[in-house]
Amino acid sequence: MNGSVKSRLVKPHGAETLNLLLLEGDKLAAATAHAASLPKVELASREVGDLIMLGIGGFTPLDGFMGEVDWRGVCDDMQMANGLFWPIPITLSVSSEQAETLNLGDEVALVNGEDGELMGSMKITEQYRIDKAHECQQVFKTTDINHPGVKMVMEQGDVNLAGTVKVFSQGEFPTTYADTYMTPTETRALFESKGWATVAAFQTRNPMHRSHEYLAKIAIEICDGVMVHSLLGKLKPGDIPADVRQEAISVLLDNYFVDNTVVQSGYPLDMRYAGPREALLHALFRQNYGCSHLIVGRDHAGVGDYYGPFDAHHIFDEIPRDALQTQPLKIDWTFWCHRCGTMSSMRTCPHEAADRVLVSGTKLRKALSEGEDIDAHFSRPEVLEVLGRYYSGIADEDKVEVTLSGHSAK
Repeated sequence: MNGSVKSRLVKPHGAETLNLLLLEGDKLAAATAHAASLPKVELASREVGDLIMLGIGGFTPLDGFMGEVDWRGVCDDMQMANGLFWPIPITLSVSSEQAETLNLGDEVALVNGEDGELMGSMKITEQYRIDKAHECQQVFKTTDINHPGVKMVMEQGDVNLAGTVKVFSQGEFPTTYADTYMTPTETRALFESKGWATVAAFQTRNPMHRSHEYLAKIAIEICDGVMVHSLLGKLKPGDIPADVRQEAISVLLDNYFVDNTVVQSGYPLDMRYAGPREALLHALFRQNYGCSHLIVGRDHAGVGDYYGPFDAHHIFDEIPRDALQTQPLKIDWTFWCHRCGTMSSMRTCPHEAADRVLVSGTKLRKALSEGEDIDAHFSRPEVLEVLGRYYSGIADEDKVEVTLSGHSAK
């Protein structure tokens, strides 16, 4: 698109342009060679995803991992020292033993702790200890170690390192998910090419069943288009892997959506399961991806019973009006109603629970894994075929057979 034409998309968060920290060309070669001799800091999976987001501009305008004042301000007030709205700390931690070997001003190489890939470098400007329980209570509203986000924080190193970063790699994401992984620069260019000015992001870590389909179609009635934006990083045990989810979403979009109204994309973060706070983070980085709206349904980014079904709706009313440009599309619990004969919500359907097909993603996974019948109004048959193949492949002994109104998906 001609650079002189002003974009109609929302601006990046707290900036006029994306803050891109991912090096290329000669700068990348020089920085990589220099990092080879630096002390190594191993990154946990969550930190790898955060570093990549820093690199591709997904966490604009941040230029590195947060220091203590910003950490505390984000935990307590969702605000950094410079006044920038931010709902969840973006931090890097090491053990106390490793921290003792590092000094302020040192440069360190940032290495993926799982495969050893050199991901970037950082100049240390600060070392500090945090109250992990305090962070968990503020961000997750619980210190229960059974909460996967709490477990993640409590198991991280005892000392946080702060500093500006240089990013060398996007890890496996551009190759493993070549058909869907996109950077904010790429999604913005795609939206511009389509002539979209208003775009709703649909956040998902699960395949889309008919309730999700309905949410996306409501957004299409309001906005120019929808981006189905899947989390590609790590999930909790039992969640459906990203490649299976991507295939299930693809067959749904191909068969049940109008051309040029929806795009499928993915992003490199791990799930934090922070409920309302994570909904705010989802809106924030979707602003960087060019989305004007975020679809917020029931129990957005939740896990178990730690959050109320619409806490993620309410939190958007508790932040300053100018905190984010990306706004929530708050939609009630949706379902198929037999008496209405259509998809409905608690706001539009007057009938009893017995008339409604109310099945959560958790219940769907359980039914699929145990070969139980799935109501035809809960999920499209094409989606169930994809999921049925996945669960039949992981069954211990017998193949899982999913029966959908007489249709067997194996």
